[in-house]
Amino acid sequence: MNVTIVDYNSGNISSVINSFKEVAKDKVNIEVTSDLNKIKSSDKVVLPGQGSFKSCVDALNNIDGLTDILNELTMINKKPLLGICVGLQMFADIGYEETETKGLGWIAGKVSKIDNQNGKFKLPHIGWNQINIIKDSKIFKDINNNSHMYFVHSYEFIPEDKNVISATIDYSSNIVCSVEKENIFGTQFHPEKSDKIGLKIINNFISL
Repeated sequence: MNVTIVDYNSGNISSVINSFKEVAKDKVNIEVTSDLNKIKSSDKVVLPGQGSFKSCVDALNNIDGLTDILNELTMINKKPLLGICVGLQMFADIGYEETETKGLGWIAGKVSKIDNQNGKFKLPHIGWNQINIIKDSKIFKDINNNSHMYFVHSYEFIPEDKNVISATIDYSSNIVCSVEKENIFGTQFHPEKSDKIGLKIINNFISL
């Protein structure tokens, strides 16, 4: 089985690569590439994302044909895809970081700045936070509710359909930190930086 981590120049993804390789050992082939043919032939896809919504969308669009391939994989061929951090946010129709930017449109919704309640809550939200699992998601198999995950973000994904939300955190308000819609999975937190529980989530995705 091939699991492809999409490398589209969206910042440092070495910890994502290392974590997936650690979990996969020799059982699964982990490929890190922007090669469209390799992405197309993969069994599962990981879409990381660091930086702003706009910079990540621009970086995806800078690789000719990449968004078309990702659309085909997820929406037509229904291959499992895991979006991490901004990788999840890009599932939205639109994001408002820097400027209004069109997302991938896989899950109806928007990405807006977290309401820090006039400075009461620090932004970016950095560090460990307890997740509240509200849906029996495949990537949360054998993960306890209220587990701690590692976050770095100032923006949140607000989906129109609340049924896609698999976990939330309490930070200023109820913030979506994980979604699942058919074959599409996303985490606002960084599983690759969330210790053994994060590795378990990665393992759950690889084992789907």
